[in-house]
Amino acid sequence: MTATSKVKKTVWTLVILLILIILAIVTGLGLYVKQAMKPMPASSPKTLVIAPGTSPSKIAELLEREGLIHNAQVFTYYLKYKQQGSRFQAGSYEMAPGIPLEAIIDTLNNGLIIKEQGIKLTVPEGYTVRQIAEKVSQQFGMDANVFLQAAEQREGFKARIFAEVPEQPQLRNRLEGYLFPETYEWNKDIKVEDMLDNMMLELDKKLASLPEDWQQKMLERGQNLHQMLTVASLIEREAILDEERPLISGIIQNRLKINMMLQIDATVQYLFDKPKDRLFEKDLQVDSPYNTYNHKGLPPGPIASPSLASIKAAIFPVESPYLYYVTKKDGTKAHYFAETYAQHQNNISLSKKNESALAK
Repeated sequence: MTATSKVKKTVWTLVILLILIILAIVTGLGLYVKQAMKPMPASSPKTLVIAPGTSPSKIAELLEREGLIHNAQVFTYYLKYKQQGSRFQAGSYEMAPGIPLEAIIDTLNNGLIIKEQGIKLTVPEGYTVRQIAEKVSQQFGMDANVFLQAAEQREGFKARIFAEVPEQPQLRNRLEGYLFPETYEWNKDIKVEDMLDNMMLELDKKLASLPEDWQQKMLERGQNLHQMLTVASLIEREAILDEERPLISGIIQNRLKINMMLQIDATVQYLFDKPKDRLFEKDLQVDSPYNTYNHKGLPPGPIASPSLASIKAAIFPVESPYLYYVTKKDGTKAHYFAETYAQHQNNISLSKKNESALAK
């Protein structure tokens, strides 16, 4: 073999070896990349916070550190190859190791951040502003007096209904009846004014859902919105069964028509910070425009937050000849109704018998 042949053979051997080395490197690199592209072993979700302005490469490092990807560098190159990363959004994310890279990319692109857990506040139907303030105090750690003071403000609210609150010095709590009873969810640092506004905005929505003629029906009885809410609050405190609300509403209207005292216990109870188990004769003599035992007509304003059912009943009362009602006290939460005082007295006797029978 000539020297030239030996040189050629050596060169080809080196070339082949080089090719084999390159193939080995490429194969090894391919296997490495393939492994790096696989989802991580499944485990518990991780929370990661991405600050505004964080680069895709830094996000990749965070993902690797939290065990969501195998290799940050490979992920970064993959993002460049897929032309991704420019739309990643800042925020707090919750991701579980084991999800594919595409799912991670989609999550970051769409900003599927963790929803901040709010605090739920349920305002029961028939609650007063004072009771709402106490519940807010318990759940948000806020001084109840701060809530009550904010409820006396004359401006700063967006709700349309706020414009209907009259400038009436006799009102015990200015926004009584205007804070709709509902379950709300707010951030723990919500401003008290926003709480109040949200509850009034909810009332706006409920009024907007009423039949189109509701305002006309109200005006036909010579009542404005404030007076309607006052009647609705009386119904809320007097009726438990929805089917009885329009009937009790009609009785209230009947008494108003003939200038008869309403004599509703709930208006007296409203004068106390905490309702009494039982009202005595001296309680019925308390001098207050809210006391419907010694003042004719409606009280100055609502005595509680009425439900939508009570609002509807106040606007659309059922006509009847009744002037009186008393609870049956038989466990049904229903009432006896009467046209005359004599019939009413008989119903009271029946109610007492039911109560005695139930207690046995």
